[in-house]
Amino acid sequence: MESPTDHLSQACELLASHPVVDGHNDLPWALRERVRYDLNRMDIAGDRTGELHTDIPRLRKGGVGAQFWSVYVRSDMDGDDAVTATLEQIDGVRQLLERHPADLAAALSADDIEKARGEGRIASLMGAEGGHSINNSLGTLRALYALGVRYMTLTHNDNIAWADSATDEVGVGGLSAFGHEVVREMNRIGMLVDLSHVAPSTMRDALATTVAPVVFSHSSARAICDHVRNIPDDVLERMPANGGVAMATFVPKFILPEAVDWTRAADENMEAHGLHPLDTSPEAMKVHAAFEAASPRPVATVATVADHLDHMREVAGVDHIGIGGDFDGTAFTPAGLEDVAGYPNLIAELLGRGWSASDLAKLTWQNAVRTLRAAEDVARGLQAERGPSNATIEQLDG
Repeated sequence: MESPTDHLSQACELLASHPVVDGHNDLPWALRERVRYDLNRMDIAGDRTGELHTDIPRLRKGGVGAQFWSVYVRSDMDGDDAVTATLEQIDGVRQLLERHPADLAAALSADDIEKARGEGRIASLMGAEGGHSINNSLGTLRALYALGVRYMTLTHNDNIAWADSATDEVGVGGLSAFGHEVVREMNRIGMLVDLSHVAPSTMRDALATTVAPVVFSHSSARAICDHVRNIPDDVLERMPANGGVAMATFVPKFILPEAVDWTRAADENMEAHGLHPLDTSPEAMKVHAAFEAASPRPVATVATVADHLDHMREVAGVDHIGIGGDFDGTAFTPAGLEDVAGYPNLIAELLGRGWSASDLAKLTWQNAVRTLRAAEDVARGLQAERGPSNATIEQLDG
């Protein structure tokens, strides 16, 4: 009988050949909040344990081969302020890549991802988290693509004028007419439609409109943890026909039922101290630590994440699942997945559950690369058929 140590050794070997393509990491926002992109003050070339979930040594240890860096801005930013902040986030990622060219390679395509792996570098892509980043402008959407953004999450935590969020009240009831046009234009330019954070009605509307594969960059299974941020089974069942990939996240309040109520109380405590619930600054973490000391936190584990992946594989199929940890975008992480060095622990857990090496290669690397390549193929076909859409929200939504 193989031991857990054997499984961990096998996991590291597998990741050497088929590294993780992680769908979502909020390091750029953490660097913005902590040091305003001053990379001399927070250089990720060294171990930043205790400050960040992410640095280059731990990315290497974790077997990460490609990373979608989130160029997220908070959804309480809007209009031109949101666009400006998104551009600053993109610039922050570019500064990271320029500073660490031996380790991080800018990637704009599936071919670029494969090339970076061949060079022994970590392919670095960008994803915009929330449609507020385009300020209702298809021209701005195309500009973000030109700057390297390869997915856009249609909403973050709040509704926008053309799409409903999972964590807000019903607005337009999914996608508005302009929202459908956004999806069509994303298909045309080759930007992946990311359905994390959106309401189930928005997921279904987007799947009805898209002709390219979609992603869930960081969402888990609602059947395992009934949180509105997770993916219902009827949507997971539609992934094979769409061809996309649902990337399981590690955020405890989305994966462990016992953590849902605790996190709600912790968020209320943060707000009572005048802090945003998503704040992970040292000041905020002190507030969190004091709350946790008085009210112990339910702890998710590697097995908790594996339970979601088992279910997602059963419902969506092994060709349509991936990993999107959300490191540096959450105050808390599961035991064994404390930071980006933890991916081998998850792969070892899945090996212990009988997952084959070929299935794990799909989970870590192949599915995400295939999905991006398929979106690129769709875009080439659409661009041969039609030019850019210049529709406005006023024209389509009135």
